[in-house]
Amino acid sequence: MRKSWAISFITVLTTTCGSLAQEARIFDTDKGKIEVKQMVSGLDSPWAMAMLPNGELLVTLRGGDLVIADPANAGKQRKVANVPDVWAFGQGGLLDVVLDRNFSENNKIYFTYSDPGILRSAGTALASATLVNGNKPALQNVKKLYTQKKKTRAGQHFGSRIVQDRAGNIFFTIGDRGERPRAQNTQDSAGSVLRLTSTGDIPSDNPFVGNKKGSPEIWSVGHRNPQGATLNEQTGELWTLSHGARGGDEINIARAGKNYGWPQISYGTHYSGAKIGIGTKGKGFEQPIYYWDPSIAPSGFDFYSGNAVPQWKGDLFLGALRAEMVVRLEVDGEKIVHEERLFEGEYDRVRDVRSFPDGHLWFMTGSGDGGIYRVTAAK
Repeated sequence: MRKSWAISFITVLTTTCGSLAQEARIFDTDKGKIEVKQMVSGLDSPWAMAMLPNGELLVTLRGGDLVIADPANAGKQRKVANVPDVWAFGQGGLLDVVLDRNFSENNKIYFTYSDPGILRSAGTALASATLVNGNKPALQNVKKLYTQKKKTRAGQHFGSRIVQDRAGNIFFTIGDRGERPRAQNTQDSAGSVLRLTSTGDIPSDNPFVGNKKGSPEIWSVGHRNPQGATLNEQTGELWTLSHGARGGDEINIARAGKNYGWPQISYGTHYSGAKIGIGTKGKGFEQPIYYWDPSIAPSGFDFYSGNAVPQWKGDLFLGALRAEMVVRLEVDGEKIVHEERLFEGEYDRVRDVRSFPDGHLWFMTGSGDGGIYRVTAAK
């Protein structure tokens, strides 16, 4: 289904606090009126965010900085020290960040970045660290859990979303790095979902453990550039969201040892208009549960579990870069049964969307002067 959203917004509140003019806007949606309020502004190309227990936001900036922004204090920002060097080129830089499920006890975070190699090359890396918060926040005990063995000078398709499963293991995604055949090589981490323990070891139940046909860290293959990933808490399964080329953005349920087809199958075409691979289906390749053609350039991706907009509970949300919108998807088991497009063209390129423990839906715009917005039901 494709349903455009209707908008009738008004400014209901404007306050100036520091350098941030906070506006609340009311939008009509398929499930009632909602309020969107900017909480943080002035972010330099932000990529991802996580909410700390005190309500502050931990934000990655693609250029290599990690900052803590305080939505309750006009979005005031503090830079976090001791972040590893990143290769900030093209789509690369400091990318995703998530808190450990036991963060309140261990202050542990996980983050991904483009890890510099020799001769101006890079590959996607996953690291963990202890976050020390305060007036001068810093990372301690920084540990590189994984880095791609094959680094290249390509500046695209780092993937990079992180999801921690119920057992504490870490899924993270890597794109094909602009070299399409790598996504079909089960010995190569490009174009794959990887799964490690929280300390960087290989879980014993990974699909290629003890199987020489694939690298033991790989969970699934055949992904083009998965910049969205989230855990379905109802089933415990990983859902991924991947960029197509000219069309063919797709949602998949990433299962152990499965092949999702790129670049042998796709519901899009190459940018030239040429056919991709053998078409839309092929033996041994999984089908997406949903796709877009033309492309919307999707990114952040999460199930909404909060109460601030109770009529949305259980729905799936994602950000779109090219289409500059948030998309709401209604889910019935493993099927998408309705799509609603929100805020199209109102808030710039949407890089990340998260359902945070405060009960709100949050989204981030990822241009040079990026912002973070909070969504709640309108009163």
